[in-house]
Amino acid sequence: VQLVESGGGLVQPGGSLRLSCAASGSIFSTNTLGWYRQVPGKQRDLVAVITSRGYTNYADSVKGRFTIARDNAKNTVELQMNSLRPEDTAVYYCYYNDGREYWGQGTQVTVSS
Repeated sequence: VQLVESGGGLVQPGGSLRLSCAASGSIFSTNTLGWYRQVPGKQRDLVAVITSRGYTNYADSVKGRFTIARDNAKNTVELQMNSLRPEDTAVYYCYYNDGREYWGQGTQVTVSS
């Protein structure tokens, strides 16, 4: 499974960004897609995930600000990030799990004035 991310960048506090990830390859119909993030020197943390049935799980720190959605027909997942804060700055990784686990290359999100 290959995961290709897009949509990172620099944004001012309070702004918005949308991350996208396209999965390709040997994809099982039952899977979980999502996003994790990592800052240097720290572990990779959950941001949000969504199952193929649409069940979602968000980190407490992003609830009410971020929204995850997926298109099962296209094997894509998006993360709409609103009201961004400097502490959201990190490398964001697309994640896929169907019993096998795969990661994207990561995309940098920087929130700064």
